[in-house]
Amino acid sequence: GTGSLEAAVDAFRAALEERTRERVPLDWAMTQNNLGNALQTLGERESGTGSLEAAVDAFRAALEERTRERVPLDWAMTQNNLGNVLLTLGERESGTGSLEAAVDAYRAALEERTRERVPLQWAMTQENIGLAYWSLAEKSQDQATLFQGIEAIRLALEVFEMDQVVFNIEKAKRNLAGAEALLEQFRDKDRSR
Repeated sequence: GTGSLEAAVDAFRAALEERTRERVPLDWAMTQNNLGNALQTLGERESGTGSLEAAVDAFRAALEERTRERVPLDWAMTQNNLGNVLLTLGERESGTGSLEAAVDAYRAALEERTRERVPLQWAMTQENIGLAYWSLAEKSQDQATLFQGIEAIRLALEVFEMDQVVFNIEKAKRNLAGAEALLEQFRDKDRSR
């Protein structure tokens, strides 16, 4: 069930009454980020989008204090989290606005999550942006967007293989296979024209 997630959401909201933005801005932002994660997990289990939209609001609130200048890697993590919830939201919506916003959030995260600085986080964000491009390509039927997604997933896979992160390697290989299968469908359509 979702009872423990709902309890977590309530606990984070209660914590925000004590951890106010005025008194402890970075703690407030961390709590907003944690609230966003709990709301996203809850939203993934629900059919509606209310919890996912609330998660977007929580991550955006966190970014008001978790600025790039102040805490660059926390800012990047929150941008990545924002991208994740926008990706989930975008997959449920008929339009592409949330998916495009997810790509923007991932691109922002990659400004600080560089391959040199934090290779594993860089690779995870690369895979995430690849998934967002894949979803965008499915909706827009655009091969160029899909190529961007495939390339991002391949780059992530390189790092996962170098670091021998088995779970991530397997997941990236599955994602790459799915994106390449969509590419093959695009090519089949082109050949049948």
